[in-house]
Amino acid sequence: MSEDRLDLGGLGLDRGGQLLLRRALAPLAAGSRLAVYGRDPHLPVHLPAWCRAEGHRVESPEPGQGPPPVAVVVRGARPDHRWHGAIRAGDPATGAVQRHPPARWGLAARGALLEGGGPEPHFDLDDRDLVWAEVAPQLYAYAASRQWDPATAVPWSEPFFLPPDIEAAVVQVMTYLVENEQAALVVPARFLGRIHPHFREVAQLLAVQVADEARHMEIFNRRALLRGGGLGTSSAGGRSSLFTLVEESDFSLSSFLLSVLGEGSFVNLLGFLQRYAPDPVTRRVAWLAMQDERRHVLFGVAHLANQASVDPTLLGRLRSAIERRHDALADTAGLNDDVFDALVLMAAGGWEPEAIAAGHERVRQLERDMDQGRRRRLERLGFPPDEAAALSALHTRNFM
Repeated sequence: MSEDRLDLGGLGLDRGGQLLLRRALAPLAAGSRLAVYGRDPHLPVHLPAWCRAEGHRVESPEPGQGPPPVAVVVRGARPDHRWHGAIRAGDPATGAVQRHPPARWGLAARGALLEGGGPEPHFDLDDRDLVWAEVAPQLYAYAASRQWDPATAVPWSEPFFLPPDIEAAVVQVMTYLVENEQAALVVPARFLGRIHPHFREVAQLLAVQVADEARHMEIFNRRALLRGGGLGTSSAGGRSSLFTLVEESDFSLSSFLLSVLGEGSFVNLLGFLQRYAPDPVTRRVAWLAMQDERRHVLFGVAHLANQASVDPTLLGRLRSAIERRHDALADTAGLNDDVFDALVLMAAGGWEPEAIAAGHERVRQLERDMDQGRRRRLERLGFPPDEAAALSALHTRNFM
């Protein structure tokens, strides 16, 4: 009977020889014979043990001309017994995202061939309709390409002069922004470990979002301290408002309150700060953060719109979440008065009565713009215009 040949030279199975052996056996049909030669002294012991583990058989070589092989391996019937009965973690051809990936897929890459056994970790956010949005892969790729370095993206050394009261107003607003961005970092970070790895682009997107917020905290804090002073004030009402976001444990409701309503309003605020910034550093940090926040809002709206299309109960739950938060904050003061006054002064640019009047009107217009933006996003999720207007009016006065 003809035999294929494999010469391992001095290579043993404990030093990589099994790679050559497995490669030589792979194209052979079941029952085919492979004569294995080699000089490693342990090969006569290691080769039969390896073959038993791999589902092959070893025969003693028949006498013949020339040096005899160490052994003859008879190819087993199974292509690779380790993967007998193995399943795929999804469709590798299409890459389709499954609706309910099982726990046994664990941390395997989507589409990978899974060996039997192993842990079955529990990820409670394992429903595609709960976390997925078709835009997630493209949005993650865009977000990853748009990362920036706080040290180089902002003109920290560009000279400028501000009157002390204008500088104090900027510091107060930056203090407020740091506080809000800390909450915006904590919220998505809490859900990262709960998302089934099958939905990897969503987890990647939230991880980038956390990184975004970390950079925002850095640049806002650095701008606040740029002139050597201390930070501004933090109101109890503002912290209470943010805590209602942090304590929300439902992924959909959290995304709705933070991204659709809060960060959506912050896009307007950052645009306002860019427009009325009294110095180039403030203008730049507002612009950089605004670009990131727009992505956060886009994903929040997209994944909730997807969920609303398959879950008729979602809008009722979103409505209740707004009402609960409004009731919980009914006795708080809302936006820090120091922040409101600082925004007015920044928009005014000076203390003349006419300038203050103009600054005050600009802040009121900002609030109207925030309201209009919330209404549009609520309507995008399926709320009728009148209900969207009523719900927008219940949003926290702290903006976030």
